[in-house]
Amino acid sequence: MKIIKILIVGLIILNSCNTKNPYLGQKPPGSIPEAFAPGLVTTGGWEHGGTFSPDMKEFYFLRQVGETNKKQEFVVYKDDDNKWKETVISPRKGQPFISPDGKIMFLGKRYMERKENGDWSEIKKLDTPFDSLPIMSLSASSKGTYFFDEFKRDFTGDIRYSRLVNGTYEEPRLLNKSINTGKSFHPFIAPDESYLLFDSKREDGYGDSDIYISFRLQNGSWGNPINLGDKINTKAWEASASVTPDGKYLFFNRNIGSDKYENVDIFWVDAQVIENLRPKQ
Repeated sequence: MKIIKILIVGLIILNSCNTKNPYLGQKPPGSIPEAFAPGLVTTGGWEHGGTFSPDMKEFYFLRQVGETNKKQEFVVYKDDDNKWKETVISPRKGQPFISPDGKIMFLGKRYMERKENGDWSEIKKLDTPFDSLPIMSLSASSKGTYFFDEFKRDFTGDIRYSRLVNGTYEEPRLLNKSINTGKSFHPFIAPDESYLLFDSKREDGYGDSDIYISFRLQNGSWGNPINLGDKINTKAWEASASVTPDGKYLFFNRNIGSDKYENVDIFWVDAQVIENLRPKQ
């Protein structure tokens, strides 16, 4: 009943809002994270992995089906003539990330290509050297460099990257040990590769998994990870951070429910939090 009421309120908000706003008509947050689009995207259930297309006219995410998160579906809101419309695309196919040029949607180790009519192609699989790796989440920079996690059955994992050189992807390499501790997941690489967001459970954290950032140094190496702080991270599970294509807002997930993760919400906050942590060079 709670979810139904939230959805009804969300529909009222959707119909009354200014849909020329690229964020589903939502009032942008400040420096304190807020649940994104209550009743439309965020409900009393499980939602995960929100991402906008580069033109800010499509918003993709995953959500639960029914009362448990064992079944999940892939959903998009599209701005159709200044009206946001919801479509269920399919059952879950993987965590979505759209390349900075808007031409490819990655779904872990699978992907779809944007066709000339604006639709997505059928799902394809990444070739060698990625086809044998257990990739959960993958993002790409404007140069085409892939950053992805390697999720293992014992719930450990590390982050690797692979550069595109002369049209061919290099063998994936591990990032340094300050980033990889065996529990590093969901990498998001900035389009210009100036910083990397990821989540990890560490002794210096606030409890469960926290979101960290590593900035690219002048010599090309990666700086020591910085915890995003107690406004973003709590004793609960925070993960899957990304930044909107316009660079204005940080999106991430937070567990609001129990240790069964029955209520995971999508939050957003002003991306100034990143600039506040960026080293002065």
